[in-house]
Amino acid sequence: MPSRNLETWSHGAIMLDAQHTRFALWAPDALYVNLEFEEGKSIAMPAQPDGWFVAQLHCLAGTRYRYNIDGELQVPDPASRAQATDVHGFSVVLDPLLYHWRHDAWHGRPWHEAVIYELHVGALGGYAAVEQQLPRLAELGITAIELMPIGQFPGERNWGYDGVLPYAAHSSYGSPEQLKQLIDSAHEYGLAVILDVVYNHFGPDGNYLGHYARHFFREDTHTPWGAGIDFRRSEVRDFFIDNALMWLLDYRFDGLRLDAVHAINDPGFLQELARRVRQQVGPERHIWLVLENEFNQASLLEQGFDAQWNDDGHNALHVLLTGETDAYYADFANDPTGKLARCLSEGFIYQGHANRHGSQRGEPSGHLSPSTFVLFLQNHDQIGNRALGERLHQLCSPEALRAATTLLLMSPMIPLMFMGDEVNAEEPFLFFTDHHGELAEAVREGRRNEFAEFAAFTDPEQREHIPDPNALTTFRRSVPRLAECSTAQLYRHLLSLRHQHIVPHLPGSEALGARVLGEGAVSARWRLGNGNLLQIDLNLSPVTLECLAAEHTVFATHAVTDQQLAPFSARVSLGPFSSTGEHP
Repeated sequence: MPSRNLETWSHGAIMLDAQHTRFALWAPDALYVNLEFEEGKSIAMPAQPDGWFVAQLHCLAGTRYRYNIDGELQVPDPASRAQATDVHGFSVVLDPLLYHWRHDAWHGRPWHEAVIYELHVGALGGYAAVEQQLPRLAELGITAIELMPIGQFPGERNWGYDGVLPYAAHSSYGSPEQLKQLIDSAHEYGLAVILDVVYNHFGPDGNYLGHYARHFFREDTHTPWGAGIDFRRSEVRDFFIDNALMWLLDYRFDGLRLDAVHAINDPGFLQELARRVRQQVGPERHIWLVLENEFNQASLLEQGFDAQWNDDGHNALHVLLTGETDAYYADFANDPTGKLARCLSEGFIYQGHANRHGSQRGEPSGHLSPSTFVLFLQNHDQIGNRALGERLHQLCSPEALRAATTLLLMSPMIPLMFMGDEVNAEEPFLFFTDHHGELAEAVREGRRNEFAEFAAFTDPEQREHIPDPNALTTFRRSVPRLAECSTAQLYRHLLSLRHQHIVPHLPGSEALGARVLGEGAVSARWRLGNGNLLQIDLNLSPVTLECLAAEHTVFATHAVTDQQLAPFSARVSLGPFSSTGEHP
């Protein structure tokens, strides 16, 4: 087994060769640390400068171990690569070179080719079950699957955002080798694989860092989940950057989606992460780095990151499709059509504009490429953050959804869909956890209180009907049935058109503006990299509207005349660009 470069891997149990392992724990508040093995052996770990405890010894892959802090607290490795049982149990030494890759020639796909399918591994049955979906997804026109977080969390089921051991792929989903086989098989089908990672907080059960490394956190800044993580410390930055590198190098993920980076109070950390990833992975691989960022920091998208989830675009479309204006949708209640036009022509809607609380949000984004923005009609948040987990097709007319889907799959923005979208899955996607005791009660009540702002749940008795996140039935109801239907045929046809007419010409594309045709209707134009003009006319209103003539129509949801747009319809046209191509 080849030796590793230890400068890349500071935290955790790192195999030096097939017989030897180095264990390293940053525990600046501990007086002493013992390394304990499941068979009963205990070894004192020599203290090193700056709060490190390090031991190097003969130790094989598969060995189960944990740390004993000051003879008082037994904890798993916070950088555990695998867990024997749960987040409180023994960690397992993992040989990252054990799996023999079948597709070494795979170097990824360029970002502009991305058509992303977000999924929850547990809801689909584990790594092996997801692998069985790959042929269907590739045939549909998907080019990348995105796994919701898989870091070890308490219990058997969880959304993934309560993880506490971010290096360990959750044991109930399958083995690390099965995860690598899933990724290897995806590459065989031409599918990139993205992982959603959570670097802004730890879950509430199983995180022991505060007991022996209290400076991992900072009490002067707080997130919705508690004290902020102190990214000013190199040991903390390295903990997460090394984690990103592990997923990209050891597991060969093709990219990462960084969850809620607006809760990371150190933009310098994000810039360092992107820089080190690009340097250490190397230019020969296509690695995608995507942000979720409520602050709409366009500047970050010019500093090593490929794109950002465009929540603004989703929210405007959701208001137009459903009429809902509760809670955060209130920011899009006023002139949602104009806001959608701004999204299609400039990317973000909020670019320094004041939100409903009077706070300015966002930075100018009109200079960025359209493919810098990931557009979606729904995702795990926008379904799961609903009290009853309803999907969009249950909230709006099928004609309107068909029109919006046309915009999603044919615009120059990068399309993302959530598992089940392509078959109008009837099953909800609910918020689910597997907590117990007082924590379970707190999560249940916290979940119900989240919806006090929503008109349907202002009465506390109404909130009692919100499903209990910890009930097994809540999880089971969230398992989608993915049977073929006419909606899949629509996705298949539109994605075929996208790959044929749009994807090859996305590099160098630019927005030419969007025009409001009437309430709920817009016409947007882009110049593609080959000089062709792409025009999408969208009407989410119940009336026929006048629009500009469009030549070379490649798809329309209805039979339309040259200058009229039917109710709840969309039209896509593609042809040579001329000087009259821009909207007045």
